[in-house]
Amino acid sequence: MIDFPAWWQHLPSSMNPVIFTLGGISIRWYGMMYVIAFAIVYLLSRYRIDAEKLPFDKSFPGDALTWVMGGVLLGGRIGYILFYGFQGFLADPLGTLLPIGTAAGGCRFSGISGMSYHGGVIGVVIAMALFSRKSGKSFLETFDLLIPAVPLGYTFGRLGNFINGELYGRMTDAAIGMYFPEAPGSGLRHPSQLYEAFFEGIVLFIVLWTLRKRSPYAGFLSGIYLIGYGTVRFFIEFFREPDAQLGFVFLNFSMGQVLCFLMIAAGAGILVGAKRSAPSK
Repeated sequence: MIDFPAWWQHLPSSMNPVIFTLGGISIRWYGMMYVIAFAIVYLLSRYRIDAEKLPFDKSFPGDALTWVMGGVLLGGRIGYILFYGFQGFLADPLGTLLPIGTAAGGCRFSGISGMSYHGGVIGVVIAMALFSRKSGKSFLETFDLLIPAVPLGYTFGRLGNFINGELYGRMTDAAIGMYFPEAPGSGLRHPSQLYEAFFEGIVLFIVLWTLRKRSPYAGFLSGIYLIGYGTVRFFIEFFREPDAQLGFVFLNFSMGQVLCFLMIAAGAGILVGAKRSAPSK
């Protein structure tokens, strides 16, 4: 067994989620990770347009990501309320939609924690459908342009979760276990945020970036992304602590796993439908 040093096990509790505070408003690492993620997707998409001679204007990724940002924030927040916090919404609708509280010294903006990845996906799909109609570009072509870079950006989002000490894993006696101050009890837990950052982020990025030039039809990369993410996330959920307010929602599956089933099915549907509608070569 690997003897992990004590600093590793206590790393989450020693990291400050706030970068700095200005005028009573806290700038947090989690929000900064979103900025880094969008910047990565923008730069790599611009690179693809230039290097692969794709039929998009250079301004197209920036325009598309403006819509994506709205879809991620609105969809992620609304999805979290619907999938994980509906009882809290019924008790305090305004406070749930706008997580802003007060603290000594002024207003404290609690950031954009309390976001659902699957809700964010739905929000992005709606935003991209609207943007595609406006831009005159194919919905699937637009997604396929952005999607190979998305997992690498997603890696930083999960690092933000780790710094916040949220979305921690289940109890473990494995050497890789860590202490999370917000978790109930005092035992070691899986650093499931890091598992997700690596497998849903880096590994999936390598797969999609490798396949990007071999895509046989529009929608192929998007379908592979949905299936790949859904499959990896499904298995990582076995190491991640289920949401306390929900527990296991179907048999021994968490809400995240149920949503991953739907995500995999959607990815398979896109692959089949896009292939059938693709022009013959």
